[in-house]
Amino acid sequence: MEFYRFIEEKKDALVADLQRCVQIPSVYATDDSGLPYGKEVGKCLDFMLKRAGELGFSTFNMDDQLGWCEYGHGEEMVAVLCHLDVVPEGDGWTVPPYEGCVIDGKIYGRGTMDDKGPAMAALYALLALKEAGVEPTRRIRLIFGLNEETGSADMKYYIKHGGEVPVMGITPDGEYPVINGEKGLVTQFFACELKQTGSIRLKKLQGGMAHNIVPANAVASLSCPAEIAQNIAAMTAEKITCTRTEEGVRIEAEGIGAHGGSPEEGENAVGRLFLFMDQLPLEGDLARAVHFLAEKIGMEYSGSSLGITMKDSVSGPLTVNMGVAEGDENQLTIKLNYRYPVTKSFEDCGPAVKEAFLAAGFHETHFQHKASLYLEPDSPLVSRLLKVYTEYTGLEASPKCIGGGTYAKMIPNTLAFGPIFPGDEVREHKPDEYMEIDRLVDNAVILANAMYELTL
Repeated sequence: MEFYRFIEEKKDALVADLQRCVQIPSVYATDDSGLPYGKEVGKCLDFMLKRAGELGFSTFNMDDQLGWCEYGHGEEMVAVLCHLDVVPEGDGWTVPPYEGCVIDGKIYGRGTMDDKGPAMAALYALLALKEAGVEPTRRIRLIFGLNEETGSADMKYYIKHGGEVPVMGITPDGEYPVINGEKGLVTQFFACELKQTGSIRLKKLQGGMAHNIVPANAVASLSCPAEIAQNIAAMTAEKITCTRTEEGVRIEAEGIGAHGGSPEEGENAVGRLFLFMDQLPLEGDLARAVHFLAEKIGMEYSGSSLGITMKDSVSGPLTVNMGVAEGDENQLTIKLNYRYPVTKSFEDCGPAVKEAFLAAGFHETHFQHKASLYLEPDSPLVSRLLKVYTEYTGLEASPKCIGGGTYAKMIPNTLAFGPIFPGDEVREHKPDEYMEIDRLVDNAVILANAMYELTL
C-alpha cells in the first residue's frame, strides 16, 4: 500500500517527538531509582508508551524491562523491535548530544540513528496503517527495548517470562536492504592486579566509553623521577601528547571513534597508548601487562596477533575492538569486544583469547556471548523484506551480513531491516550522530509497508 501521504502529513510531529525522545539521556545506569536500567532509561520508556497511547494504541509495560504498543487483531503476531537505550555520548561533539538540534535538514543527537529515530519512525508507520484503515490479520506489536547496548537483558527477560514470540519480526537497527546474517558477538572483561616496581608507576589510566565503541581518546598518568619524565615528554609519536606534571608525566593518545562492529573505520586510542607506553622502561607487572596489550592487540582489529584471524565469504573477517581500558595503582581492566563470521563458532576464537589473557596474568571478570545468526537468502522473511525495499527504492537488492549485533539474535524469526541505506555514512556510536529528516520519513514509509507485508 501507499503510506507516504500519511507519513508526510505527520512529519512535523514525527520530528518533534524524536527531538523530545533524544532529550532524555537514556544511558544505562545503576542508581537509586529502583529501575533495572536506571532512571533516564525508564523515563524514556514512559515517554514512548505515553505517546503511543495518545496516538490511540494499546500499551503494556513489562516490569520496566521493556514495553510495547499493539495494533490489530489475530492469534498471530508480527513484531517490530526497537530500543530506547543509547551508548554514552563520548567526546568530539560539535553540537549538544541531547538536544535534538535540527540543522540543514538533519536531526542531531545521541540515538537519532541508533535507535530512537527508527523507533519513532516505526511508531508513526504504525499510525499510518491505522489512519489508512488497514485491518491486519496479524497483530502488530512495536516493542520498545531498554538494554540493547549493554547486553539485551530485556529480551532475555521477555522470553523467560512468557513474552509472545512473533511469527515474523524485524528490528530497524541495522542496514538495508535486509540483514540475513549477524556475526557472533563476544564481550569479555579482563583484569590484572598490579604490584608495581621500578621508577615509573601507573597512577591512573582511562580510555574509551563502552566496549562496543572504538575509543577516540586515552590518557595515562605516570609518576616517575623528573629526569625520566623529561625524557618521556621529549619523545614524539603520531597523535601522542606528553605533558610534564608534578608527579611525573601525562600521556594522551588520540584516535578516531567508530562503531565496534566496524573498527576499521576508526583508530583505537587505547591501543595507540599501550604501543607508546611499551617503549618506556617499565618494570614488573605493569611492564608485562602493557607489553601484552601492545603486542597482542595494539591498534589491530583483525585478531592476527592473538592468533584468531578468520573470515568467510558470507560475512567477511573477524574483528576485534579493545573498547575500554581503566587502571590505577593497583589494577588494570580491559573491556574487549570481538565478532566472528557467521559460519564460524565461538570455539574457533574464544578459548584462544582467554588463554592469551590468562597467560599474561589477567583474569576474566565478565563474559557474554551471542551466537551468530544466519538465514538463507530465499527464506520467506528475507524475500518479503527484499520485496518491500525494492518496491520503495526501485533498486535491485540482495541481503547482507553485518558485524553489528541486534535484537534479531535474541528473538526468533526476526531480522534487522534498516535504517541505514546503502552508501550512507554509518553514524551510530559516533560523535555528532544524526539522521536526515528525509531519511526518517523514508524509514517510516518502508516500515509501514513492511508491517503491512508481514501481516498478509
